[in-house]
Amino acid sequence: MSDRVSRRPPSAATLRRLERASGSLATRAVARMDDELPWFRTMPADQRSWVMLVAQAGLASFVEWCRTPDRPPRLTGEVFGAAPRELARVVPLKHTVDLVRVTVEVMDDFVGTVAEPGDADVLRLAVLQYSREVAFATAHVYATFAESRGAWDARLEALLVDALVRGERPEELSGRASALGWAAMTPVTVLVGAAPQDGDVHAAIRRAARQVRSEVLVGVHADQLVVVLGGSPDLQSAAERVSDEFGPGPVVTGPVVDGLGRAGDSASAALAGLRAAPAWPGAPRPVAADALLPERALDGDPSARTTLQERIAQPLQAAGGEVLETVRAVLASGGNLEASARALFVHPNTVRYRLRRATEMTGLPVTDPRGAWTVQVALALAALDQERSLWH
Repeated sequence: MSDRVSRRPPSAATLRRLERASGSLATRAVARMDDELPWFRTMPADQRSWVMLVAQAGLASFVEWCRTPDRPPRLTGEVFGAAPRELARVVPLKHTVDLVRVTVEVMDDFVGTVAEPGDADVLRLAVLQYSREVAFATAHVYATFAESRGAWDARLEALLVDALVRGERPEELSGRASALGWAAMTPVTVLVGAAPQDGDVHAAIRRAARQVRSEVLVGVHADQLVVVLGGSPDLQSAAERVSDEFGPGPVVTGPVVDGLGRAGDSASAALAGLRAAPAWPGAPRPVAADALLPERALDGDPSARTTLQERIAQPLQAAGGEVLETVRAVLASGGNLEASARALFVHPNTVRYRLRRATEMTGLPVTDPRGAWTVQVALALAALDQERSLWH
């Protein structure tokens, strides 16, 4: 720019005095940061030392810039290169602007002390021009960091979602997730379904998750869209909103687990549910993986078969013959309580009482078509397992 060429540099004597005072000025700048910036006082010692290095490098670069007015300042390397890249990660841009402001104010305050007679205005103008260059360099550093961090985060996110699908060890998942800022124990659920054919699905999912104040991880695995939701007080509502961004077909939600370390369990159940979902054409969207337990069991999912056994078949068997006998009678009659009562030679109210007990034990009403189907599959699989045990 023209002011770089036309400006008169401070005299050599002023620059020598400024160079000798640079260490003291950097110390004064850090001391003022400590006085004026409450967040700076809480920084760890190593990060404060990085700030001191940047301040010293900035003053040295300023002196060199004044000596060679025609040379554009290389602030990104000369100044910000004095600190590790982690500084941009731990110190937000807003705080860095405060640090630069305080340093420039200290330099401006001491212009009269270090400037030779007749150099004060020239040196003050040089400080003003240099601070502008520092502002541009700061923006460049943070923009570059944000771009590279965004690319790295996207890669790490893809690896994390892929690891969930493949069922990697929980400690590896938690470590990768912490690098993306996820809380260790936030409740988590996994959604799976078809990926949309067009549009930026990652941006659409993130936008939907922000609307419901949920953390999110997104990955496309083959033609399947895998979404991890966490940090929301109402994950069910969050899942319903995010499911709108999936492609056509069923969307299945895995069970809510207590952290990303167990998200693989949720993903496994959701993927098993997605494979079995075509067997229930009328399923809601999204549909819980646990609601698809009978279809999953028929599809060969051993965990679904075990769950049906533990939640339905075993409690009914343990309740005694009357409850189980009544459930079987109602299933055989298609839910007709009067016909079931006649077959059992009991009053219909007795049938209703026993069914209430069965519902309390299993959480499923046998008189509901979906509940009846689930109980019927559970009892049929339990009978097959019992028959096999007699032969072995």
